[in-house]
Amino acid sequence: MDFALPPDNDNRRIEFRTWLAEHPKPTPRQLAEGTWVAPHWPRPWGQGADPITQLIIDDELKKAGIYRPNNPIGIGWAGPTILYAGTQAQKERYLMPMLAAEEIWCQLFSEPGAGSDLAGLSTKAVADGDTWVVTGQKIWTSFAHVAQFGILLARTDPNAPKHKGISYFICPMDSPGITVRPIVDMTAMHTFNEVFLDEVRIPAENLVGEVNRGWELAKVTLGNERVSLSGEGSLWGGGPTANHLINAVKSVGGTNDPILRQQLAEAYIESEILRILRLRTVTAIISGRSPGAEASVRKALADDHGKRLMNLAKNMAQASGMLAGTGPLGANPAKKPVWGKVEKAPFEPPSSPNESRGDETSGANAGQEIMWSFGFLVSPALTIGGGTSEVQRNIVAERSLGLPHEIDPSDTK
Repeated sequence: MDFALPPDNDNRRIEFRTWLAEHPKPTPRQLAEGTWVAPHWPRPWGQGADPITQLIIDDELKKAGIYRPNNPIGIGWAGPTILYAGTQAQKERYLMPMLAAEEIWCQLFSEPGAGSDLAGLSTKAVADGDTWVVTGQKIWTSFAHVAQFGILLARTDPNAPKHKGISYFICPMDSPGITVRPIVDMTAMHTFNEVFLDEVRIPAENLVGEVNRGWELAKVTLGNERVSLSGEGSLWGGGPTANHLINAVKSVGGTNDPILRQQLAEAYIESEILRILRLRTVTAIISGRSPGAEASVRKALADDHGKRLMNLAKNMAQASGMLAGTGPLGANPAKKPVWGKVEKAPFEPPSSPNESRGDETSGANAGQEIMWSFGFLVSPALTIGGGTSEVQRNIVAERSLGLPHEIDPSDTK
């Protein structure tokens, strides 16, 4: 696994720097129109960039201190599905505002009775002339309260087996009949929502792909989601890592506690295994191969690792760990650990993807300590979001180990 990037004088680097000189403070729209937001997308929305070029662009953006527009569900999940199966009119209407984060997206998939068993959804869509009339309920819908559009799964053939008869729609979130109610979690954040659809009329032109073939598209969406959620870092690609925790201990002179030393060593070993799994995924993509179930392997392992790491940080803080915003060194450590800037995680923003969260740099500010405390509270939920750990293990069992598929009683009729 050799990931040495091309040198500083590589033409692709020069191309970006030339563009940046003409746009020294690029707006989200300029980044999108410049094809820098999702360079792997086809033109005109991207560059059709190969993986090495993508890594070069990521490196150049990081060096320039430029962040891409933050629209995780739109850019990460909805966009690739529309590119895969959408009409030309849908691509031209939705993709550029999506890349510029001018229109935020949400995902209307999970239901109270269909979470891990997503194909068991009961929200129905009935054709009525040139519209579809949708009735049902969705839950755990991140950003529904600020989104302009949602990707919606609904049952269009109630007599078909559960993995069939599902269709995939683009749902305008300001449609009459949509009610969004907040779900505030134990971090006191409002990101989740429950969404009620009461005879919501969706134009027929908002159907993505073919009628009753939506499950195939749902798998495209979920595949992109699990790759996104298995990024580097203990909290879905954001937040502190095992190395940050180890550096915090080093910053106060280390520890002679044999149990803590063993726990830190185990956390480091786990993080290295996850790092190598991530490199294997990148290697597969660079080589033109599909990573297969490796994204599910890594997500299942990473979620459990995140829980253990955050629990260890809280235990290190001892009694002061019961206080909100306390880091691993306690409420008033003699020396604050320094662990650098943390990337924005897709689940973390207070109320919307683009709302400022203040100073995230390390040091004696709130950002660093709050992330440990926040991570302790949110990490158990990550074993459920984006596909439970049990679902990931089923994927690995079936696709990697060749074990029999789970029996669907409806398929035996």
